[in-house]
Amino acid sequence: MRIFRSGFRPAQGSSHALRAVILGWALAISAFASCAHAAPAASAPQAGDAAHAASVHKAVVHKAAVHKPVRHAVTRKVLRRKVVERKAGVTRRPLRHVVHHESHAVRKPVHRVVHEARRAPAAVHAELRRTSFGDDPISLASGSALVIDARTHQVLLSKDASDVRPIASLTKLMTAAVVLDAHQPMDQPIEITDADIDTLKWSSSRLRPGMVFTREELLKLALMSSENRAAHALARNYPGGLDACIAAMNRKAASLGMLQTHYIEPTGLSPQNQSTASDLAKLVAAVYSYPLIREFSTHPKSTVTAGRYALQFRNTDHLVFNRGWDILLQKTGYINEAGHCLVLNTVVQGRNVIVVLLDAWGRYAHFVDAERIRNWMQTSGRTLLTRVDPIPTAEARPQTVDE
Repeated sequence: MRIFRSGFRPAQGSSHALRAVILGWALAISAFASCAHAAPAASAPQAGDAAHAASVHKAVVHKAAVHKPVRHAVTRKVLRRKVVERKAGVTRRPLRHVVHHESHAVRKPVHRVVHEARRAPAAVHAELRRTSFGDDPISLASGSALVIDARTHQVLLSKDASDVRPIASLTKLMTAAVVLDAHQPMDQPIEITDADIDTLKWSSSRLRPGMVFTREELLKLALMSSENRAAHALARNYPGGLDACIAAMNRKAASLGMLQTHYIEPTGLSPQNQSTASDLAKLVAAVYSYPLIREFSTHPKSTVTAGRYALQFRNTDHLVFNRGWDILLQKTGYINEAGHCLVLNTVVQGRNVIVVLLDAWGRYAHFVDAERIRNWMQTSGRTLLTRVDPIPTAEARPQTVDE
């Protein structure tokens, strides 16, 4: 059937065609009318769906209106419980404590947060008072610390000074002392051998087997650069050998009153070399009487020759290069088990003091603690003595006084 468009005009004499068009339109109108009468029956389900959707929407709105006050009631209940618990002194908020772990000898420490139950307010306030006004007034990062006056033996600062800890390369101070006590020729050549290689920590060294150095050069490298193979070679060439040297180190520690100190090897690589801050203060006071230990431990840098090789070494103590410090004797140490360690015999504004820092975590934490101690002494008036005051004898023991 052709679509009738506006403007269509049948030609004259085509009455049959016109009647056919009219008849087609009549049939179309009748068909449309029949569909219109059947539409209510067909649209009944649609009306039912619309009614059902409306009822569902009404139920959802009603449910939201009903449950909204319930959520507020639950909130009020939780708040009421928190208020009751707060008045009763009960709390569920944990304290955050940082536990330090060292994953490698040269890496920065990894921090892990451990949650613990919050302590009672009285315990917290007591700890704050102890930290702020007690033995550690400057919140040192070191696990143990001790500052004493080198002349009067007064304890200016103490933090867990009696705790036994690994001491790392601070061991080399005792190794140097017993080697010098043996009065062996300092110009005697000593060869580095495979026996001097560290098989405990596998620490690196530029002193290769076959190189030859004098005893004096090895002593300088052991004290200035904390060379492990140099210290081991010195102990290996001690009269009687390595075992005799270790026995002499323990005997000397006992004679100095270092009752909590024990050595099993001469380098400090073993964590079983242990001592306390109090014992190490006695050692620092005793070895100050050795001119070579004072000189070599504070030497900034040095060059030694081994055949055709010229090896340059620097001091491991960064404070030696700081012009603000007047250091008379020093030694650093580090292994994973001991943390960073530092001992100093230094002068702060004319006052001679001995500083011992053990178990500091962080590559420069022990140096930062030393700076804190110096600033604290400068601002607290603890600088009354002069640099020419005599160094205490090894037998004298420090006495705690309140300042």
